[in-house]
Amino acid sequence: MALTLPRPHRDDVRIAVGGLLGGLLLWALGIAPRLPSDDLALWPQRWAPLVPLTVTAACELLRRTRPRPALLIGTAAIVADTVTLGNVVTIVLYTDLMYSAVLYGTPAAARRIPWVTGLLTVISGVVPAALWRDPQALLIGVGVGVVALAPASTGWVVRNHRDAAEAARLRAEQTALLAEMDRTQAVTAERARVARELHDMVANHLSAIAIHSTAALSIDDPGTSRQALAVIRENSVAGLAEMRRLIGILRAGDGEDEPSPKLSASLEQGGTPMPPTLDGVADLVDGARANGLDVSLSAVHGRVPAPVELAAYRIVQESLTNALKHAASGRVRVALSEDDGALHVHVTSPYGLRAGPGAPGSGAGLIGMRERAALLGGSFEAGPDGALWTVRARLPVAEGDPE
Repeated sequence: MALTLPRPHRDDVRIAVGGLLGGLLLWALGIAPRLPSDDLALWPQRWAPLVPLTVTAACELLRRTRPRPALLIGTAAIVADTVTLGNVVTIVLYTDLMYSAVLYGTPAAARRIPWVTGLLTVISGVVPAALWRDPQALLIGVGVGVVALAPASTGWVVRNHRDAAEAARLRAEQTALLAEMDRTQAVTAERARVARELHDMVANHLSAIAIHSTAALSIDDPGTSRQALAVIRENSVAGLAEMRRLIGILRAGDGEDEPSPKLSASLEQGGTPMPPTLDGVADLVDGARANGLDVSLSAVHGRVPAPVELAAYRIVQESLTNALKHAASGRVRVALSEDDGALHVHVTSPYGLRAGPGAPGSGAGLIGMRERAALLGGSFEAGPDGALWTVRARLPVAEGDPE
């Protein structure tokens, strides 16, 4: 299989071509760092510097894609350049190869090269000075430091800054991603909350309307029809009031629309619509009785946090709505009690075939009740228990964040 080299970067091509042309210009002008000598008599002194120059310029094409091989070949070329008249451009190109090997090489190579070049700088200065006992021999170490250590150290500094900038960019992207996930979760949670509120507030009244309208249509009795229409009107007005209340919750604080006088009367002093409390459970039971349910209420509890009150109220409301739509004839029992640091909601209704008209259900009510209990760290169960349909909810009364 033929070895295919990666395509060089356009800037690397410019550096290679520019360096080669510059070196050729200096060579043509006869500018060299060293003078001809007898020690170089065996070499074709005039043409010899072009070989290291060409090799080093070719290595520039690999400075990004293959920095380590480029540095090794360039090192061999710079060593060969020292036994010729030399070319300043060859030295400059080699410093760039050293810089690129640290900047674009592997992390391990980037850590080792500055240490190796630093050690070579010290050795190339101290050893000749000690052997020749000439302080001027320290200039050899200075030259090695300029050609090798300085570009390697510069590449290390630039690489650290580049890595730090990349890490900061990744952290910013991660932060933005987490913020978007939080926003999406918040929107989803808010939509679920609004869906629960809308279902729990309106479903009870619409179910009563559906059942009594069916009864009015199926029974040819003016008295029964008139009574059914009265219940329908009562639930329509109550459902409209609940809907206005929900709209008031959604618009609270936006400043775009002013609430109606009736809605304003139901607002708290802080400007937020009053949420339902456990004191309103008795009204729920009275409303269920008006809709035809045989309901009893037993409530023994102390003061509980507002989120727990709202959840318990909605669970009782939805349980009565389901009993109105699906329960067989018989008594519905609602019990509220406090024990073991939790508020217990227990609703039972007759389970079996319904004698009168009913209303269809979607199952969203059970999902909403389960979600309300879960948000408070509680538990929820609903299902048939012999001849009864039983709803049990345990809501911890410890203070927590409202939903």
